[in-house]
Amino acid sequence: MAKPHVMVVDDERNTREGLKWSLEAAQMEIETAADGREAIELFHRQHFDLVVTDLKMPNLDGLELLKRVKAADPTTEVIVLTAHGTIETAVEAMHQGAFHYQTKPVDLAELRLNCERALRTRRMAIENKELKSLVNKRYGFENIIGNTLEMERLFQTVRQVAPTRATVLIQGESGTGKELIAHAIHLHSDREKNPFVAVNCGALTSTLLESELFGHERGAFTHAIKTRLGRFELADGGSILLDEISETSPDFQVKLLRVLQEQTFERVGGVGPIKVDVRVLASTNQDLKKLVEEGRFRDDLFYRLNVVTLTLPPLRERREDIPLLVDTFLKELCEANSRPILRISPKAMTLLQNFAWPGNVRQLRNVIEGLVVMSVSRDIGPNNLPEEVRSALPARGSVSLRVGATLDDAERELIRATLAQNNGNRAQTARILGIGRKTLYRKLEEYNIE
Repeated sequence: MAKPHVMVVDDERNTREGLKWSLEAAQMEIETAADGREAIELFHRQHFDLVVTDLKMPNLDGLELLKRVKAADPTTEVIVLTAHGTIETAVEAMHQGAFHYQTKPVDLAELRLNCERALRTRRMAIENKELKSLVNKRYGFENIIGNTLEMERLFQTVRQVAPTRATVLIQGESGTGKELIAHAIHLHSDREKNPFVAVNCGALTSTLLESELFGHERGAFTHAIKTRLGRFELADGGSILLDEISETSPDFQVKLLRVLQEQTFERVGGVGPIKVDVRVLASTNQDLKKLVEEGRFRDDLFYRLNVVTLTLPPLRERREDIPLLVDTFLKELCEANSRPILRISPKAMTLLQNFAWPGNVRQLRNVIEGLVVMSVSRDIGPNNLPEEVRSALPARGSVSLRVGATLDDAERELIRATLAQNNGNRAQTARILGIGRKTLYRKLEEYNIE
């Protein structure tokens, strides 16, 4: 793997060379510049993953350099270095898109850690963008946006399983984006140019579902005035998504099992087998394994479907993604409705993050759409939110964990909740948790908690 390309900018030669030496020891390829003007010239000639820059410099200061770097390449991360007397300027730099700021004299170990975090964040953002770009706007690519560890693992699994022929079972509550993940799998496979067909199994009776999926011959039943191709034939060479597979009848499950085993079926009223090449994806908002134990779903079909299982976390278990989703929905919906981009106040965003979202991402999008349509001001405060969102305040000092959460999940949520309760005060958070400040910093980095 190529070393990350980093530019160090500082008008003090000794500082420049010291930072270069330290970061080269951390396996980074370093270029240096003596001021912002020289840095911009270098930036336009070469590609950089990260820029580490002093704020106070002659010719062109660090703040202006930051703005120009972000304008030229928004994916390049920037870390600013500042003396204690220019903290306000450093905060302004954060508002302009800087990844982090660090005071002088520079703690080299801390700088290396911040650089590694910035480079990892950039790499993950690019990888996610590449995957999400495969899902076109018709199917709402923004619904699978996420930077939490759970979503990163999900995206990685999608990347791994998509190019294969494996059957995939996608589980998750309603509104979590199961169909979008199915689209991503199809579009990231060698079947992407062939059909993707989705069928809602829960919306049809067993008889209608059989005709819909397998087709029927002319005269097979009343009103069957001509031969009709089923969804499996229409999806030949591509992929089919069987949505809400848990709602199918036992009789239908037997016929579906044959398709999965032999890739053949018969039309309703037909006499000969029809062979197809179709990749089957299935989704459900229920626990299929539990349904098998209760005798409500065939175990042999479950094992056929359960080759690879993807579980989409509900929105309440990835609250850190809510600001990202809100920003995405605002930009999309304001543009679609010819409205200026709305601004969500910090207090309103806190309420949005505190709400449980039983309808998950779909419900969040609907709420944002209502705000866009009904707003009379560009600023959205708590009073503009629906009553159910405003009134859903979490109990102070409480932490919500799902059954089956790992110890890492519990520790991450406890740290996140304690940090939020203390308004981001890390020293106070460390004292309450009974750990050292360095340990807290390491945990924040490990769990990607901002």
